[in-house]
Amino acid sequence: MHLVDEHDAVPVRSTDDLLSYFASAGKPAARWRVGTEHELVGVMTGEGVLGEPPPYEGPHGIGALFQWFAARGGDPVLEDDHMIALSRGDAQLTIEPGGQFELAARPVTDDRDNIADLNAYVAELGEASRELGLAWLSTGLRPFGTRDDIPWMPKQRYAVMRSYMPTVGSRGQDMMRRTATVQANLDFADEADASAKLRALNSVTSIITALWACSPIVDGEISEFQSYRAWIWRDTDNQRAGILPLVFERDDIFRAYTEWALDVPMYFVYRGGYGRVPADLTFRKFMREGFGGEHALRADWALHLSTLFPEGRLKKFIEVRGADCGSLEMIGALGPFSRGLLYDTTARDAATALTAKLSLADRQRVADEVPR
Repeated sequence: MHLVDEHDAVPVRSTDDLLSYFASAGKPAARWRVGTEHELVGVMTGEGVLGEPPPYEGPHGIGALFQWFAARGGDPVLEDDHMIALSRGDAQLTIEPGGQFELAARPVTDDRDNIADLNAYVAELGEASRELGLAWLSTGLRPFGTRDDIPWMPKQRYAVMRSYMPTVGSRGQDMMRRTATVQANLDFADEADASAKLRALNSVTSIITALWACSPIVDGEISEFQSYRAWIWRDTDNQRAGILPLVFERDDIFRAYTEWALDVPMYFVYRGGYGRVPADLTFRKFMREGFGGEHALRADWALHLSTLFPEGRLKKFIEVRGADCGSLEMIGALGPFSRGLLYDTTARDAATALTAKLSLADRQRVADEVPR
């Protein structure tokens, strides 16, 4: 989930300008927190529409759900007169392309606070859904219907991605409309700490996928997969997704990740709205030459980083991205699991050592096989 900061208009002209984006985010261990995000798959419950995905418009739609929450507090985020997000302090509600409803919970120092927040949200969502004729599936994939049954949400960035995805993989629109995930977001102290955490995370990301696998039903039938969501990601856009070799090859992770991100094509430029860019416009080229009279800003870099989808993503924090959404217990478990894995150096080093003898080809083979 990413909301554009239009006020972050600091020009970026060099790789060093981009490196400072990561370096400035370092925190001492005493200030480390864990945040979680999860997406739920919606269905309508009324006569004649039972089990169908909700549209945005209408009395049973996602827009009505946003209005219900907004009436009880929060700051709406509007785009083309549609509410696409609702900020509540450090927490946010937002939507994914197929109407998956997302809670980005506030970061916490005590995981019990996250569980309390999750339970309070589920109770509030349940009240809203009973009034609006909705229900929610806590799973990694919409289990029935096809991709084309699912309405697109009216969000500008999704319109751009919708047309781009078929040019780079066969399953991108399935990822956008059908899948749901739970992820954990963690802090780092400095470059060395971020490097160690990303290496450990990528070392065991396939194990995380297996532990949280919760998408075996596809088009209403039991499939050969345990995590169909993970299989979808294997051919969504391999230039910007999957396991990153650089985390095993480089210790200067800020520069290595920046160099990789610079050469991934951009989706769009945001200037009061999402403008399409040529398919081959990388951030490196945009930073050097500009595009359409616009030149690269720090806000553009932050937006571009949000369009990269590796198993462990680096922004101003580290994202654990390999898990299906599942039961409330599994949603609540990813935060403390990730805290123990990455904040405890003994556990982190053991996780890295667990698969240290695997080659990159071995890791890719495991990632190909683990969805089944």
